[in-house]
Amino acid sequence: MGHVQPINTSWCLEKLCESNYQKLLRLIPELKQIKTEAVGLCKNKPAIHLEMLEQSRYTVTIKLSHRFGDELETFMMPEVVIRIYFDAQLAEVLSDHARHPVSYVYKSATESVAIMHYKWRLNYFLDKWLTHCLKDHYHFSSQTQDLAPA
Repeated sequence: MGHVQPINTSWCLEKLCESNYQKLLRLIPELKQIKTEAVGLCKNKPAIHLEMLEQSRYTVTIKLSHRFGDELETFMMPEVVIRIYFDAQLAEVLSDHARHPVSYVYKSATESVAIMHYKWRLNYFLDKWLTHCLKDHYHFSSQTQDLAPA
């Protein structure tokens, strides 16, 4: 994927996180009801797995990943950890399959410009992935509902 760097990264990052929030809710309409995990399915495409990592009143942290392969040899990529702020209507990537969390990479707040650019790249990747998933018409439902007898 090409490298895109906006001139006003701060403003663009906020707008990107707002857009990612809206895309996540379109992709996973019942996100607030998911307690542990869910699966996104699309005909002739690999499933997307959602794992609920943390839940609080106003935020959730989830992990989204594709799983390729069979039960014994599962290869997961991409994999993103996302914090979703329901009150602020933002979704922010904390880390992905190729990059460490910001706090691991940058130890000092004096590196704020570098931190912002790093966050931009993480969230730009999510934007492109969510756009792809929406275009392919993935549909999410909780695994417990999928596995319940008819």
